[in-house]
Amino acid sequence: MKMEMLRNRTKQFALRIVRMFAVLPKNSAAKVIGHQVFRSGTSVAANLREATRARSKSEFLSKLGIVEQELDETILWLELLVEAQIVPANRMAALCTEADELLRIIVASIRTAKKRSK
Repeated sequence: MKMEMLRNRTKQFALRIVRMFAVLPKNSAAKVIGHQVFRSGTSVAANLREATRARSKSEFLSKLGIVEQELDETILWLELLVEAQIVPANRMAALCTEADELLRIIVASIRTAKKRSK
């Protein structure tokens, strides 16, 4: 996948996270988990942008590693929203699928970049 397409896809993912956060219930559990998923989910796009502007291969790999961590954390918070019965699974399915697909893409990108740097 071309980096520009991935930048756009992660930006759209961040927008979906923002929209999901806006419609969460107003109870304390939803607020706490919602803020966590908001932070980690939107940082995916920001860190990917930073990776594309990296000054070295090691900086690029470091930033992609952060993207991987943030996606994994986002998946956890999305799962908790469903498992705590704050959001129905069917309403969260597409967002969870996108997070998983993005994580797989980033992991593959990291592996490819590491192979090329050897």
